[in-house]
Amino acid sequence: MDGQGKLKNWMIVAHPWAIPASASPALVGLSYVFYLYKGGVITDVNWTFGIVAVFGAIIFHLAGNLISEYHDFMSGVDVKEKTGPVRLIVKGVFKPKTVLYYGYVVLLIGIMLGVYLLLHTGPPLLVFGIIGIISSTLYYKFKYVALGDLLIFICYGLSIALGVAYVMTGQIIWSTLLVVAPTGLLVVAILHANNTRDMLQDKAAGIRTQAMNLGLEGAQVTYQTILLVAYLLIAVAVMIKMLSPLAFLVLLSFPLALKNIRLMKKATLEELGVIQFLDGRTAQLVLIFSLLLVAANFIAPLI
Repeated sequence: MDGQGKLKNWMIVAHPWAIPASASPALVGLSYVFYLYKGGVITDVNWTFGIVAVFGAIIFHLAGNLISEYHDFMSGVDVKEKTGPVRLIVKGVFKPKTVLYYGYVVLLIGIMLGVYLLLHTGPPLLVFGIIGIISSTLYYKFKYVALGDLLIFICYGLSIALGVAYVMTGQIIWSTLLVVAPTGLLVVAILHANNTRDMLQDKAAGIRTQAMNLGLEGAQVTYQTILLVAYLLIAVAVMIKMLSPLAFLVLLSFPLALKNIRLMKKATLEELGVIQFLDGRTAQLVLIFSLLLVAANFIAPLI
């Protein structure tokens, strides 16, 4: 029986630990709308649509995880020897087609939520929806030709927060892009850590990621740069008064960022296992960083 009759396996195969990658930018977008609303910049906000959009982003993300899980197995990217999170198709817990169909069912739920929001907002939401569908269904194709990082930044780093802000206000609030960009960069760092860890297996599978193009040393420098630039962008947003100085709360997460950078630097081609769980640690950083930024956006207008 697929999933061995356990609900837990149906949850695990969707990689729920990666939810911070989609929930974080969505929450940052929602909190930024609150910040602008309390500051009198915008006056009409639909909070219900915002909450629905947050859940929609997570659902699209889980669908993408499932569909990618299928294609990674079929392409030989996921093998028994691969490090990182457990692959339930590889272990025989699920048949490949079951996971693929599961992914499309979850995607359909996300599309239904999107259609509901589209009917109550406007045509611009269709663009965000198309980006979400492309990311969910075709991410693996981008990943295999070293364009996965770019797609993830466009979708998770920019589109999600901008879309959440749009459904809440009916406006394209362009300043949202700078506010969410730090979170987006950290989300890219999750993928980059994953691809750096897997570069030898990915090479054997015949695919090419950005980490492979850069080489291990280049990938290590890139990971460090991504994390540091995320904090730098917060400083820029504060300096141009797009965010409150309270946004520097994100610095409370900086020790974790430094630990992750040091761990990445320890990796060698012979010992990539030392960063076996760095993608998970980076997801933890994304969540903590983003929740601190969200808290700042909610608290700043009230003090």
